[in-house]
Amino acid sequence: MADNQETMHRVLQMKIRALGEPAQVLALVQSTAPFYRALGGTQVRFLQNVDDPAQFVIEVEYEANAALEVNRQKISSDPMVRTFLQGWKTLLAGAAEMDVYQDVSK
Repeated sequence: MADNQETMHRVLQMKIRALGEPAQVLALVQSTAPFYRALGGTQVRFLQNVDDPAQFVIEVEYEANAALEVNRQKISSDPMVRTFLQGWKTLLAGAAEMDVYQDVSK
């Protein structure tokens, strides 16, 4: 397989604190699943803190093309991604934390 076609399994984890009614925010967050799947997400999980309902964790497992994975910052400047993220700014109290992990348990 050529290097530019190799894929890497990744887990994107986003931690957010939402403004407004947690149930409404959860519904909006869940409506983003098709967007994540369109970007290559193989599994999407939405976690809500039971002690602090305004706090959410979104986990997206995906297969990334190795060539794209090397330059994630370039992807984050994509107009479609930027428009999507702009909509989130109105729902968040402060910045979202985003981290990308690899599964090393296997």
